[in-house]
Amino acid sequence: MGTADVEAVWRIESARIVAALTRFTGDFGLAEDAAQEAVAEALVSWPLAAPANPAGWLMATARRRAIDAIRRRTALQDRYALLAADAAVDEEPDPDRIDDDILALMFISCHPVLSPEARVALTLRVVGGLSSEEIARAFLVPVPTVQARITRGKKTIAAAGVPFELPPAAERRERLGGVLSVIYVIFSEGSTATSGDRLLRPEVAYEAIRLARTLAALQPAEPEVHGLLALCELTAARFPARTAADGSPVLLEDQDRRRWDFSAIRRGLAALAKASTRGLGPYGLQAAIAATHASALSVEATDWDRIVVLYEALGRVAPSPVVELNRAVAVAMASGPAQALAIVDELIASDRLPGSHLVPTVRGELLARLGRRPEARAELELAARLCANQRERSVLLRKAATLG
Repeated sequence: MGTADVEAVWRIESARIVAALTRFTGDFGLAEDAAQEAVAEALVSWPLAAPANPAGWLMATARRRAIDAIRRRTALQDRYALLAADAAVDEEPDPDRIDDDILALMFISCHPVLSPEARVALTLRVVGGLSSEEIARAFLVPVPTVQARITRGKKTIAAAGVPFELPPAAERRERLGGVLSVIYVIFSEGSTATSGDRLLRPEVAYEAIRLARTLAALQPAEPEVHGLLALCELTAARFPARTAADGSPVLLEDQDRRRWDFSAIRRGLAALAKASTRGLGPYGLQAAIAATHASALSVEATDWDRIVVLYEALGRVAPSPVVELNRAVAVAMASGPAQALAIVDELIASDRLPGSHLVPTVRGELLARLGRRPEARAELELAARLCANQRERSVLLRKAATLG
């Protein structure tokens, strides 16, 4: 077995291993360190002698590493004796508790005591099984930065005395939003990279979908979990048509909809149906918007009036300037650019999205549709200067050039 085999097993089993070790040791940081040491050992030993049960091997090795670490902590001799006895009896995690273990792990990784950056890094590391190098590539930051976030995150959790347990039901409902927001941030970075020379990072987006599926299986009665999963599936369904062969972006109106992933659309619609059982929340409403796009044969055939209504509902339950900007785009398609421009100008007057390339992008498009070409070109050039993603910037500059 080679490196790829080790990585594949780790990606599948990492959350279970870290969760089980955390429950056994009561120490999230120790568990994650021990698991990483087991992976390092596997990279050396598996090519020489592949284990019959790779997941069991990783669990047993990680548990031995954890026990060795606890043995070195003389103040924890009693706990070491308990763990040693436990390990001698049963090398496998309790299957009756593993789902709750993984759910508890997700809540710890997304704990409010952590910074947003640490939540993302820890979730991808301990729940998703990504290496520091993979996380660094995904978010275009140096590897030491990711490692520092993970280290600080584990220390913060230890200092705060965060227990390895599911929060009480009422608190769990409150904190679920934090878990969902982390998965959403991960997916958003994969679906439209904030910087760099790639529009999409599908591997990052699909990791978020995997996390959302796991959460939906563990929390099947939570509509917004299914809403987020539906949003991710329906958005990712358009990935195959969003870029040309050279990686350049393909706008929605130019996409070959035959290339959309219809299996993903079906999965997304099924998740949306589950999200709709008790009324749609913010993620469910966004998924409903994505579903409206997914069911249309073309941009012209899209039910833009429905999308406007959905954005209005979203603005009531989760108001934000980005929602208003997206509503303006829908209003332009449903009722014309003049009404939409008034919405955008109001956003600019209130300075609610300072420094964002999105506002001049939309404003430039609207001005172009109104025939105000010099103003439109200036807006699109401003948007290009503000945009950190090279692929998006090239599209903006190309559009601006046509207005000269």
